Order: sequence, then C-alpha cells, then structure tokens
Amino acid sequence: MKLRIVLRKLRLSAIKKYFSIGLLFSCPFLYLPAAMAQAAPAAPSPKLGSVAAPTKKLDDHRFWDGTNLSLFAGTGASRTLDYFSTLNMRRRGRQEIFLNNDVVDNHAGFAGIEAAGTGVSIGAAYLFHRTGHHKLERWTSIVHISAATTGAVRNYCLKTGHPTSTLTP
Repeated sequence: MKLRIVLRKLRLSAIKKYFSIGLLFSCPFLYLPAAMAQAAPAAPSPKLGSVAAPTKKLDDHRFWDGTNLSLFAGTGASRTLDYFSTLNMRRRGRQEIFLNNDVVDNHAGFAGIEAAGTGVSIGAAYLFHRTGHHKLERWTSIVHISAATTGAVRNYCLKTGHPTSTLTP
C-alpha cells in the first residue's frame, strides 16, 4: 500500500532520475573481482613421488546445462504469463503501476521489454557463472520466475476497473 502511494507522488522524471543515479552507483560493482569468501582454498602441494589424481569441483558445471535451460525456459514462460496478464488487466480498465500505460498499450514495445527482461536475467546468471557464484546463478532465475509469476497472478486477481453501467428506463 505504501509503495502505491509513493509511486503516485513521484513523477516519471523523478523516477528516471533516481533510476539513473542508482544505475550509475551500482554499475562499478559488476566489474569487481569475485569475492574472496567464495574462492576455493588453495590445495596443499603434493609430496614428491605421490601421484595426485585430478579432481573436479562438485559445483562446476556448464552454463547451458539442463538445470539452467529449465530455469531459463521458466523465466521466459513467467515473463510471457506476465505479458498476457498485464494486457488482460489493461483491457479490464486497470492502470499499470510500474510502466507507463502508453508503453503497455504498445504491444510490440511491451513484448520487447518483457523479452529484454528475460535476456537481462540470463545475462546476470551468466555473470554469476563466470565469477564462480553458482548458487546465485541459479537463484537469479528462481527469484525472477517467482516475481514475474506473482505479478501475473496479482494482475489476474484484480477486479475489473470499468464502471458498472445501470440501465435507466
């Protein structure tokens, strides 16, 4: 409820300004090296004469493995569900909260935004994969699926905003 009141008070220009400031301050953190807390400890050097068997870390996996493919498909499906639920909500006379109504009413542009959201989720998962944060890689998609599906269910649960017409004799 408080979020809705805050969003009504903020103008679109103010939202753009705060978003760009937040993006400006958060972008440098994307280029920092991986956290040392998640780095694997150095293995002791093998003794002379002993043969060390090559071992593979348990959490190493290919980026396009079966689990990630399923999670990315789920992200795309949940964004598609959000797309159709938002269009349904607009047809029923409700107002969009996060985007401008003109953006949502432009179906091709809105579909592009939803596809870009899926691409950003996959890109974030790839960055986590490359830096060795494999749990965060999976959780990025899980959180995205949860948020998009929750938003879609909320859109379908809203009551119709059209005024009821009464017949007058």
